[in-house]
Amino acid sequence: MAGLAATLGSGAMTNSLEDVVNSKVILVIGSNTTRNHPVFGALIKQAVKHHGAKLIVCDPRRIDLIDFADIWLQQRNGSDVALLSGIQRIILNEGWEAKEYLRERTEGFDEYRKSLEFYTPEKVEELTGVKAADLYAAARLFANSGVGSLYYCMGITQHSHGVDNVKACVNLQLITGNLGVEGGGVNPLRGQNNVQGACDMGGLPNVFTGYQPVNNPAALEKFSKYWNVATLSDKVGMTLTQMIPAAGDKIRAIYVLGENPMVSDPNLHHVEESLKKLDLLVVQDIFLTETAKMADVVLPGVSFAEKYGTISNTERRVQLTNQAIKPTGNVRQDYEIIADIAACLGHQDFPRTPEALFKEVRDLTPAYAGITYDRIREVGIPWPCPNEEHPGTPILHKGKFSRGLALLTALEYRPPAEESDADYDLVMSTGRILEHFHTGSMTRRSAILESLVGCGHVEMHPDDAAKHGICDGDKVAVLTRRGRIETKALLTEKVARGSIFVPFHFAEAAANQLTNDALDPVAKIPEFKVCAARIERVSTSGCGCSGKC
Repeated sequence: MAGLAATLGSGAMTNSLEDVVNSKVILVIGSNTTRNHPVFGALIKQAVKHHGAKLIVCDPRRIDLIDFADIWLQQRNGSDVALLSGIQRIILNEGWEAKEYLRERTEGFDEYRKSLEFYTPEKVEELTGVKAADLYAAARLFANSGVGSLYYCMGITQHSHGVDNVKACVNLQLITGNLGVEGGGVNPLRGQNNVQGACDMGGLPNVFTGYQPVNNPAALEKFSKYWNVATLSDKVGMTLTQMIPAAGDKIRAIYVLGENPMVSDPNLHHVEESLKKLDLLVVQDIFLTETAKMADVVLPGVSFAEKYGTISNTERRVQLTNQAIKPTGNVRQDYEIIADIAACLGHQDFPRTPEALFKEVRDLTPAYAGITYDRIREVGIPWPCPNEEHPGTPILHKGKFSRGLALLTALEYRPPAEESDADYDLVMSTGRILEHFHTGSMTRRSAILESLVGCGHVEMHPDDAAKHGICDGDKVAVLTRRGRIETKALLTEKVARGSIFVPFHFAEAAANQLTNDALDPVAKIPEFKVCAARIERVSTSGCGCSGKC
C-alpha cells in the first residue's frame, strides 16, 4: 500500500479480477497464484488458453504457472528491483515506451531514466542470474504485445525493500501505459480474505477509514465530531512489527483479534520473549491458537459462516455475507465483544448491529458512501462509489491518477538484508502450500486436509541434497542465525540450486523460528522471503510425524 499510494495516490488493486481475460500479455511476479489464489490462478490459465494472452512468470521457484508461460525468468531471491529495472531499461533504450502517456500522465521521468543506467543487461544478469537474452525477450514481449497486466503477491512485498519492489512494478506499468486501462493495471493479490477491508476500515497505524490520515486536521475534526469525543490523537501509531519489540516497555498490553503472531511473525523466539513481558495479553479468536495459549484472557468470537456483514476483497469489491449457521456455545459476535469493552471504558454508544456499523462506515468514508446493503445483496460493488447512483469503479486511475500525475521513481539496488555465506550456504524462503492456509488455525483442524499434508517439510534441490548427504524423506534440521527446526526433506527441482523453501503453516516446525526480522524502512514489513540458512541430516528414520505425512 505504501508503494502504490506514493506513486499513484491509492494503495489498492487497480483492476478487477475478471479483467485479466482482456489482457494481451500478463506478467506474474512474486505470486504462486495457482497455489495461493487458486480461483484466480485458474482465471489466468483461462486467459492464456482461451483468450490468447501471453504470459511471463518471474519466480525463483518452478511454480505451476510456468507450464502455461511463454517466458520464465528465474531470478535470485531478493533481486526483483534489478530484474524489473533491467526490463524497463531495455524498453526505453529500444523506444518501446508509451511516449505520449508518459508526457501527459507522469512526472519524475528524467531522474528515473538516469537511475536505469545502472541496470545494464550484464549487471542485471550478475545480480539476478537471468541471462541478458531472456531479459531482452521478456521486455520485447511485454512492451509489444498490447495492453499488459501485472500481478504480484508477498514474494514482492515481504522484503526489506518491499516498497521499492512495488514501485518497480508501478514504473513498468507507467512506461508501457498500462494503468487506467482495461486489461492492464498493477494488481496486488491480498494474502487473506478481507485484508483489503481491514485496511479500508482503518486497520493501519496512520489512517482512519478510507485512508484518511490521522494527522489531517479536517479528518480529525470530522471523526471527533461524529464520535462525540473532545479530542483524537494526531500521532501515527505502530505497525505490528514495531509493537512486538516494544512489548513490556512502551506497550504494556496487547489485544489480538483474529491474528496468530506466534506462528506468522518473524523470529518467533523474539516474539515469544516479547509477549511474555506484557502485563496483559488478550486474544479474540475462534480457536485456541498458539498465541491464545499465551493469553491472560481469551474472548471467543465467531467464524465467517456465523457472521452477517460486509467483506471487501482484493479487487476492492464490497460484498455482503450472510450468516449460514447460528453460533453455538459460549461465543459472541466480534462487534458485540468490542462494544461491551468500550462500554466498560465509558463509551456506551458503540454501534451494536452490522447495519448500524455500516451506516457509520458510509457516513465517514467517501469511497463507501454510495454502497448500501440493498445494492450489494446480489453482487458486490468495487469502491470508490461516492453516491447511490454511482455504479462503482472496477478500474482505477482512468484519465487521472488519484495523486494527479503518477510518479516514476528512481530506485537504487539494495541486496537482501542477509545473504548466504560459508556458515549458512543456502538461501531460505517461506510461503504457503495449496492444502493449508496461513497459520493453519483452521485448515489444520480439517481431517481431510491433514490427511493430505499432515506435517511440514523443506523443499531442496537434489544436487544440494547430495552435497549434504540427504535423501528424500530424511529428517533434517534447518538452521539460521535465529533458530533451528526439524522437519522432512522433500527433494524437488522446483527450487533452484542453493535455495530451500519452507512452508510456514506448521507450528511444530515453524518456519518463522528462522526468518529474518529485518524490516522495510517505510512499510515495516519483515523480510520473510530471504535469509541465510544451512541444513543438516538428523536421521533417515523419517520426519517423526507419526505417519501424518
